[in-house]
Amino acid sequence: MAEAYKYEYFNVTFPAEYVAHVEINRPEKLNAFIEQMWLNLSAIFTRLSHDPNVRSIVITGAGDRAFTAGLDVQAASQSSLTQNAEDPARTATTLRRHILEFQNCISAIEKCEKPVIAVLHGTSYGLALDLSLACDIRLCASTTRFSIKEVDIGLAADIGTLQRLPKAVASFSWVKDVCLSARIFGAEEANQVGLVSRVYGSKAEAMQEGLKLAGTIASKSPVAVQGTKEVLNYSRDRSVEEGLRYTAVWNAAMLQTKDMKDAMLSGLQKTTPKFSKL
Repeated sequence: MAEAYKYEYFNVTFPAEYVAHVEINRPEKLNAFIEQMWLNLSAIFTRLSHDPNVRSIVITGAGDRAFTAGLDVQAASQSSLTQNAEDPARTATTLRRHILEFQNCISAIEKCEKPVIAVLHGTSYGLALDLSLACDIRLCASTTRFSIKEVDIGLAADIGTLQRLPKAVASFSWVKDVCLSARIFGAEEANQVGLVSRVYGSKAEAMQEGLKLAGTIASKSPVAVQGTKEVLNYSRDRSVEEGLRYTAVWNAAMLQTKDMKDAMLSGLQKTTPKFSKL
């Protein structure tokens, strides 16, 4: 399968049955993103979303120093988008289209039908937060250093952090604290506010546990897992009543799956169920 997933700046492997591992692979630049990387990221997750051989995904960064240091600012500063000599309205139109494209590339992770686990370590700045907040579960190593750096380079974060972070943690005061100051905070603070669900002693341990969790998720009914992710994401942005109505419509179809019968029968027989590909 890995041969079908050849994308520059990424390694895509399949370490266990139904589990995909996406590794950001530009360690010499702290895995900082250039334009081709976010286009490839979108292509990878769109493809994994529909791959019947994949039920869960882990995303990590190559090397020991960084998950990703964010956007490659030097490369971005040399882009023709920042050197446009047209009038302001036309420049704004070009920039708006570019920003929307970038947003859609990161949102491809959230829209992926399969649960995505981010395993963060080392430097995890800027785009690292945009990207990981689009994931379903975030784990990290104890050495992880986070920062929402955009105000330090003269802009408001525009790829998803300002929209997703307030819904991922309990304190809006803390959100404004870290977004307005661009201060660096560590793994324990991230864990305390709920930005990550678990902290491990090293990158290797965090990766091992991330893959273990992905394997557990992949062993469940793919119909049930896909539905759970879909309904959770839908309900997060709507009222309880809207979420309940959506769930009723969703399950009106999905309760007819053979997976339910297989799961119930295996429970009675104390066996491990095997579910068909979706």
